[in-house]
Amino acid sequence: MPIIIELDVMLARRKMRSKELAEKIGITEQNVSLLKSGKVKGVRFETLEKICEILDCQPGDILIYRPDEVTR
Repeated sequence: MPIIIELDVMLARRKMRSKELAEKIGITEQNVSLLKSGKVKGVRFETLEKICEILDCQPGDILIYRPDEVTR
């Protein structure tokens, strides 16, 4: 997949656990885990906004575009 989710990197930089982030943004810890692993097909802008607010970051700090070499 050409979109890489680096939520785990940002959590580590902020010294925050998934459980704490989940509580602060109002989603389950399991959903945070799914986001971190990239096993989601989408994310609501509202959720992304809350994540960025809590982690004091930009969406581009979490979502990275890397085109697959195979599809070119």
